[in-house]
Amino acid sequence: MAKLEDLAERVDRLVLRHQELKRTSALIEQQLAAVTAERDSLRSRLAAARGRIDALLERLPAEPAAAPAREPEAGA
Repeated sequence: MAKLEDLAERVDRLVLRHQELKRTSALIEQQLAAVTAERDSLRSRLAAARGRIDALLERLPAEPAAAPAREPEAGA
């Protein structure tokens, strides 16, 4: 009978462990969903920022031909 009782205790421990793992898994899935949503939001914001920067760059005048650098004046 001791073997049967040992087996029953082991099954009980395994059931408890299984329940713990299910709860942990559910929490991790929630965290993953939150992090994924945050990542998607950040990607969207980054794309919008890039679009605004590109629009600003297009508004800048074209660069003139490379002009020689001015030498600092003596005594200044």
